[in-house]
Amino acid sequence: MILCVLGTAEGSDVSASFIADAAKKYGEEGRHAAEFLMAYAPGVDKATLSETFLNDNLALALDTRARFPWVKTVPEDIFLNDVLPYASLDEERDPWRRKLRDAVIPLVKGCRTGSEAAQAINRSIFKKLNVHYSTDRQSANESPALSIASGKASCTGLSILLVDACRSVGIPARIAGLSQWTNKPGNHTWVEIWDNGWHFTGAAEYSSEGLDHSWFADDITHARKVQTIYAASWKATGSYFPLAWNPINTSIPAIIVTDHYKQPVEDATKVLLHVRLFERPGGKRLEAPVEWISASGRVLASATTKTDTADLNNMAELSTTPGSGSFLRVRRGPEWREWPVDLSGHNDEVLDLSWQDGIPSQRAVPLIKEWLAQPVAKRGPAPNLSLSADETAKLLELLWTDRKTTVAAYEQDEMARKEIRWGSKKMPWLERTFGDAPVTGRSLWISLHGGGNALPEENDEQWNNQIKLYEPPEGIVVAPRAPTNTWNLWHESHIDPMFDRLIAGMVSTRGVNPNKVYVLGYSAGGDGVYQIGPRMADRWAAAAMMAGHPNDARPESLRNLPFFIFVGGDDKGYNRNMVAANWGLRLDLLAASDPGGYPHKTTIYSGLGHWMEGRDREVLPWMAACTRNPWPKEVVWVQNEVTHDRFYWLEIPSGSA
Repeated sequence: MILCVLGTAEGSDVSASFIADAAKKYGEEGRHAAEFLMAYAPGVDKATLSETFLNDNLALALDTRARFPWVKTVPEDIFLNDVLPYASLDEERDPWRRKLRDAVIPLVKGCRTGSEAAQAINRSIFKKLNVHYSTDRQSANESPALSIASGKASCTGLSILLVDACRSVGIPARIAGLSQWTNKPGNHTWVEIWDNGWHFTGAAEYSSEGLDHSWFADDITHARKVQTIYAASWKATGSYFPLAWNPINTSIPAIIVTDHYKQPVEDATKVLLHVRLFERPGGKRLEAPVEWISASGRVLASATTKTDTADLNNMAELSTTPGSGSFLRVRRGPEWREWPVDLSGHNDEVLDLSWQDGIPSQRAVPLIKEWLAQPVAKRGPAPNLSLSADETAKLLELLWTDRKTTVAAYEQDEMARKEIRWGSKKMPWLERTFGDAPVTGRSLWISLHGGGNALPEENDEQWNNQIKLYEPPEGIVVAPRAPTNTWNLWHESHIDPMFDRLIAGMVSTRGVNPNKVYVLGYSAGGDGVYQIGPRMADRWAAAAMMAGHPNDARPESLRNLPFFIFVGGDDKGYNRNMVAANWGLRLDLLAASDPGGYPHKTTIYSGLGHWMEGRDREVLPWMAACTRNPWPKEVVWVQNEVTHDRFYWLEIPSGSA
């Protein structure tokens, strides 16, 4: 690593011979460039830098004019001041041009403008050279060689490296910054790029939005107080660039560029809070979501804190109206912690939080209880609070109890008369109850009758017979009467919402466990199970089809629903036996291609016809052993004919199915 290249004799000045050699090699262009470089070079550089160092820097800088297309539009004075110089501030001098050029050329391939090329460099060069932001660096004003050797750099070191990387391929670049933030501690340095005007960017802070976008943009363009912003210059200007690490050094020329960054009058209607999160006082910084919460539980603002790889003053910024913010909540994993906030008398403040000192948050539970205590019509939006794992468990119980109470209020009349109404349709039911109610709630068995395409009294006969067919050891067995007498009794679009209402009423008023709801049906009722089994697969714990025909039903949505098929081997009407066997094979193939999915069993009774002599009742203990998983990790949803907007934890825009 070369940090300083000494001349041949201590105290010698190589200016004259360097300029003469440049004129000899490059003509008037070389002489003019060498004269400009040495006219403003610090005296210590003239005394210590070798002619070889200066010649290499000049040759590589001039070479960019022929090599890169964007250099052709760069004015001479900007090229001399912001491409040619070998340094930006008071960093150690090292011959960075060749090494950085070799690293940068692959990154800018295909770029047409200086802005494009600068963006490409900023996006990739720091990762390529393995240099990242750190407060644990050797010095604030690292040279490229020192930053690359340690892999660490301050915002100034990163900016120097980006400026030099841009200059290595002829992009005019310079250091910009301020000596002290007006609204937070410390200074900051960034980079300005010339492309038909000056534009800013944060070093190692690539923004897909382009130049003139960075985390500090609001701080420098919406400053609460006037602050001076400087851009470093090689040429003397009469002003100097303030060095936070060496305030007595006034030797670095600078241009005051404050006017380039608009500074509106302070907005007195907003309160700003800048937040950093540390593991413990003096520990490492942590990345985590932070929310500013009102006393009523409303989220006023949210942001994400930064890790140690971000600039120390790159903070989460939250804004709200004066007097409205009460406390902060921060989440790590499943846990939320909180800190009180008092900004009385202030409108812009930095708050350093220590995770170990935060108070475990328990505010959500009482706020939700207070909200639930109001009449439903007067509640308004629920408190918008993120939850800890502990709060989530408690609130799920509260919300579930409230939901059941609310549903019971409007379902109690239907439950009392045992009839669901949907528009002009009515669906009465018969029911029987078996066994004692488990602590976890009763099971519900919805049993669909056959018939269809017959006189009402014939379908009534099928209905009255259906309630006698199945007797589980425990549960409420419900035999609904189909609302119509058509062939497709259980296919039509009114069936699904009526079953939803039936299930909701049974859960809210009769103590049914929503994860122990089963559907089964015989003949035309079996046709219905083929249809509503997949359509409502997210409602059932298991489904059993007896002696039916699927018509146009599809099995893909049965991934998480145990599905049982029973048919007599001699049940040849509508080819029920052959179609049932085919559906069993389709489920076999789906299960083979999706391990863990499509639990099913196909039973074809040899020698039996449409009536299976009650042998299909063997399914009852198999079904009773099944429990619905309302949150499966994998879902297959294929809709056909009657469609839904929701399925398990999925929802699509209303009407788009």
